[in-house]
Amino acid sequence: MFNQIAKTTQRMSPMLRRVLIVDPQPNSARMLGELLRDMCQPDLWMAPTNAKALKMADKVDPQVIFCELSSDTVDGAAFTRALRRGRLACRQAPVILVTHQAPAAAILAGRDAGAHEFVRRPYTVKDLTRRLEAVTLHSRGWVEAMDYVGPDRRRFNSAEYQGPLKRLSDQPAPPQAVRIAEALKIVRSALSAIDRDPTQALRALLAQTTELTLAASEVSDNRLAMATNELHRYLFEVAGAGGLNAAEASRRAQSLLGYGGRDARHAA
Repeated sequence: MFNQIAKTTQRMSPMLRRVLIVDPQPNSARMLGELLRDMCQPDLWMAPTNAKALKMADKVDPQVIFCELSSDTVDGAAFTRALRRGRLACRQAPVILVTHQAPAAAILAGRDAGAHEFVRRPYTVKDLTRRLEAVTLHSRGWVEAMDYVGPDRRRFNSAEYQGPLKRLSDQPAPPQAVRIAEALKIVRSALSAIDRDPTQALRALLAQTTELTLAASEVSDNRLAMATNELHRYLFEVAGAGGLNAAEASRRAQSLLGYGGRDARHAA
């Protein structure tokens, strides 16, 4: 077992060179840091509050972040949401939430904030290895939507959660029709939210038009490709200037939304 952990740790090490620990308790932060140093000798930074953690993350660009789920000065879900919706270079870095208890409700709240994994105290080297392996060696797709920003929740694999998978897209390999329908749903949501949150709307639209372009190529759908390109080209034009306009974006999306009006309903 120890040989297997050592081999796994060696594979993970390049993705664990910079680790941030967000914990108001120096002793527990130090204990976690010592375990990580024994495993892979990363550079470690520690922060006792959400605000200081975000400033530290901006400075050191961590590859993995461990964050306390709930305490007087740290709110793991709130920290994760702020990170995901911010402008830091590490906004997509894996976040592992740490807690003494992990009921299903808490796990789902952390998942919906954009966390990758949970680890429950008291934990062992084996526990940490499993969580780190999940976030470094088993990559998950990234979802850039209006109501959710984070790793693909369909692949949420914390060993603590034993609940049922209820979504249509929880299947191991969603069909292309479902993939396209989901992207179109996010496009509609983002278009309607431009005035409310233009930064996230632009991120979501760029991510989904990129996804739709790939899907159109895979299924050889020229109509979808042309409809997507009209909106995608406009988004790139305004991305640098920050001039996303709701009316113009909706006009450029007319062909794409028309495609969704027929095909997305059929896919569902």
